[in-house]
Amino acid sequence: MTRTKTGRRRGLPAFSVRTRLIAVITIVAALGMIAVGFAVFLQERSRTLQQVDALLQGGLDTARFLVEQGDPRAGTWTSTSEALAAVVQRTAPDDNTGTVGLLNGAPRLVPGVALDVDLLTQPGFILHVEDATAGGDPVIGTYAENGVVWRYLATPISVGDGDDGTFVLAYDLNAELAELDQSAQVWVIASAITIAVIAGAAALVTTRLLRPIRQMRDTAERVSGQSVTERIPIQGRDDVSGLAATMNDMLDRIDDALESQRRLLSDVGHELKTPLTIVRGNLEVLDPDDPRDVRETRNLVVDELERMARLVQDLAAAAALHGPAPVKPEEVDAADLVRQIIRKSEGITGADVETGPIAEVVTALDPARVTQAALQLAQNAVTHGGGRLVISSAVAGDRWELSVRDFGPGVTDDEKERVFDRFHRGSDTDAAGSGLGLNIVQVIARAHGGTARVTDALGGGAVFTLSIPLSTSRLRVPEGLVIPPRPDLPSPPASAPPSSSPAPTAAPAAP
Repeated sequence: MTRTKTGRRRGLPAFSVRTRLIAVITIVAALGMIAVGFAVFLQERSRTLQQVDALLQGGLDTARFLVEQGDPRAGTWTSTSEALAAVVQRTAPDDNTGTVGLLNGAPRLVPGVALDVDLLTQPGFILHVEDATAGGDPVIGTYAENGVVWRYLATPISVGDGDDGTFVLAYDLNAELAELDQSAQVWVIASAITIAVIAGAAALVTTRLLRPIRQMRDTAERVSGQSVTERIPIQGRDDVSGLAATMNDMLDRIDDALESQRRLLSDVGHELKTPLTIVRGNLEVLDPDDPRDVRETRNLVVDELERMARLVQDLAAAAALHGPAPVKPEEVDAADLVRQIIRKSEGITGADVETGPIAEVVTALDPARVTQAALQLAQNAVTHGGGRLVISSAVAGDRWELSVRDFGPGVTDDEKERVFDRFHRGSDTDAAGSGLGLNIVQVIARAHGGTARVTDALGGGAVFTLSIPLSTSRLRVPEGLVIPPRPDLPSPPASAPPSSSPAPTAAPAAP
């Protein structure tokens, strides 16, 4: 017995889901039929016993009537023997019954036709009846001796001539209940056939319903890091087909994630190759005896290492945005947030920030991530737009939009389609940055369910816009209502080095 990497044991017998479903359905159906059959059997058995007692009571009523009516010719019975004979002879025979007339404790009269039960074969029964009727009252009881079970009626008959007569009518309960056994046998055969049909139908249905699950298993076994092109065919519109569609969507996401990972590794390798080549080349030709060459090479190596450090920092920031909870929206005063962003942007070296129109609105967003995206756009305007920028916000339909306008050369139509791509720098390859800034802006916008775009500005330059859907509970601030602003953060010193400012973006405002 071995274990796989997932901890599943191999070599142990296992039952498939299909087998277990068929077994459960069959067992439940069998238990249901057994319960129903047992209940019906008990009901029929009770009904049969009640019917026997009712027939015995009817025999008692008949005997009383005949004795009370008397001899049809003389009007009265001249002897107990005649009355007893009339009762025995006029009792209608029934299946599984027997009758006998006892005179002074001895059997004297039997019906003129043979009945199913011969009461004289059990001598102990005659003694039992004599004992039961010793009090002179009719008795309906049960005799169970020597392998027989009889339900009997014993009623004394006497007309005052000194003789004691007893009319006995008995039913063989075993024979009466045996008819139910025949019905039970038919029920067993019918139930077996029904259960077999149920098992066959369950096998057919479960096979059809679970086919997509088997296909999922086979597809999952074929999927690997090199090939995730397998997809599950979707048939029908039930829950299982919905699961197959969800599985295909998951495979699409895995495929996209693997492709993104490969592209990232390729891009990172390409981005790190250039600074590493530069550092190695300069170190190889370094003259250690020339102080000037050593200082210049040191400055160059430090600059390249700082560029690689910014790349790693931006990669970590981008990776954080692909986690399970990249944003944590909360109800915020968007106008107050924009004012804080403007204040923070003024601390970026080389930034000349102007305040544009600001929409007074409360909506749900992640203020930290929106601030991060806005500062990336502001740094991009400083790096590629000359430093002068305008930050504003507006409500467009059901969306809140934050815009950063620069006054640079603008972005060509071709560049607009790729400006938010990862590691894209456009034609301005000499500009500092990792090429991830605008891509981070786009990821933050998508995490909010929004978009990021760039358009041409009137009079020149470009406008980068972060568009986020308004929350359903948005609330415009009425005029005259003052909302306390958040505390302003201290501005960084004007002499702060460029490395202390927000991470620059990679996408230039291409001419």
